Amino acid sequence: MNQNLFLTVIGQLSSLLDSLKKYVPDLPIKDNPRNFNLRPGILGRVIGQILTDDERAIFLGLPEGCRIREGAKIISPEKLKIGKYCWIGENAILDASGGLEIGSHNSIGLSVFIWSHSSHLANLSMQNEIDSALIQRKTTKIGNGCFIAGPSVISAGVTIGDNVFIKPFSTVSQDIPSGSLVEGSSYKKDVFTEARIKRMIQKQMNLPG
Repeated sequence: MNQNLFLTVIGQLSSLLDSLKKYVPDLPIKDNPRNFNLRPGILGRVIGQILTDDERAIFLGLPEGCRIREGAKIISPEKLKIGKYCWIGENAILDASGGLEIGSHNSIGLSVFIWSHSSHLANLSMQNEIDSALIQRKTTKIGNGCFIAGPSVISAGVTIGDNVFIKPFSTVSQDIPSGSLVEGSSYKKDVFTEARIKRMIQKQMNLPG
C-alpha cells in the first residue's frame, strides 16, 4: 500500500476500532504491536473489494500495469519486489514473509500459492506458537515472462527463471531454468526458446513465417 494511503488507513483504523469496542464490547480485540501491524492490511483488503483489478493494484502500491483480482492476498507486502505488468488472479496467495521477488510481465493464476516460509518444524515439534523460532523463511524468486496456471504451488526458496510455463495442478519444489515447461512435479527445459516463442506468435496472429 502506498505511504499516503497507508497513513490514511491507520488514522481511520483507530477511530473504527474505538467505535467497535464501544458498540460491541465483547469483541476480542487485542491491542498489541503484532495485531496493530496486521490490521491495516486487513482493512485494506476490505476496501479493495470495491475496486477494479487495476485500481486495486494502484491502491496496494504495485507497479505500472499490474492488476490484482479480488480475493488475492499478499502476506508481508513490504517484503515483496514485483515488476511491471503482472496479473494476479482470484484467491492467489503471495507470501513475501521470507522475501519474494517477481519480475515483469508475469501471470499468477487463480488459487496459485507462492510461499517463502514453512512452519512444518513448529508443527512437528508441537511448538506452533506465534512467531515461533522454528518457522523457516527462504527467499522465493520468479523471473520475467512467466505463466503460472492455477491451482499450483510454489515452495519456499525456489528460483524460477524467465519464460517459464507452469501447467495447472503443478507443485514446484525445485529450481526451474528459463524456458521450461512445468507439469506436475517435473519439467522439460529449453522448450520456450526465443525462436519458438516467435513462431507461436506468428501462428496466433496468422502472420507469415
